[in-house]
Amino acid sequence: MQVTRSTDAVSGLSPARSAQLMKKAKELETNFLSEMLSYTGLDAQKGDFSGGIGEDQFASFLRDAQAKAMVDHGGIGLSQNIFNALARRDHGAD
Repeated sequence: MQVTRSTDAVSGLSPARSAQLMKKAKELETNFLSEMLSYTGLDAQKGDFSGGIGEDQFASFLRDAQAKAMVDHGGIGLSQNIFNALARRDHGAD
């Protein structure tokens, strides 16, 4: 799914500012998804075949990478909403 920007939110923004706001919006969506993935319990390995304390310490890096991959492939649409809000705020519309 490709994210499309609404023209009303980005009109008047320079391409550099627009790219900067989208980058921040994607970072926020990535952080949100990473936090949500932490509650799924998918990384909770117990028993003889678990990675032990090392796996526990590095599980957050795997979640972050998974969340970034999700956002890079369209995410859940949160970054577009965040971008629109940031763009409106940048113009003083809100």
